[in-house]
Amino acid sequence: MILDQLFSGKIRLKLLTRFLLNPKTKVFLRGLEKELDVSSNTVRLELNKLSEMHLIEECEGELNTKTKLFSANTQHPLFKSLRGIILQHVGLDQIVDQVLNQLGNLEKVYLTGDLALGRNSPFIDLILVGNVDRAYLFRLTERVENLIDKKIRIGLYRPEEFSAKKLEDVGIYMNLLD
Repeated sequence: MILDQLFSGKIRLKLLTRFLLNPKTKVFLRGLEKELDVSSNTVRLELNKLSEMHLIEECEGELNTKTKLFSANTQHPLFKSLRGIILQHVGLDQIVDQVLNQLGNLEKVYLTGDLALGRNSPFIDLILVGNVDRAYLFRLTERVENLIDKKIRIGLYRPEEFSAKKLEDVGIYMNLLD
């Protein structure tokens, strides 16, 4: 059964989290080795298993044909379901359901920080653009923090204050309203 194979180890769960949180990112084996603080052989074995299940894809590095990049296979039939499970695992589903959908006056919402990179983190960093009641936002945020056991950090901008330059300064980000 594929579920038995999927969730059979901490390293595999970390890799799945890494790939499914932000499926647009591509990573090198050595980068994963450093990020997960395990041997390259351990990472390679887990990547091979995920590749055999067709959950991740290998692609050649642009600068060096011997270097392989890995990314999520967004065409896999279980991709959306597994991504939903990972989003629940890190608590983003609660934020979208209980905070963002209830605010209503949001024009843009971006996930930044470690989660945007595909790494699990005790913090959820968000940039919100819109005209919202700040007191209501912080009450909702506090309630969700207790549910998901993570700290939510928010950068709040009115539409006239926000520019693409602010996103460039942040680095990696993911649009949550798509």
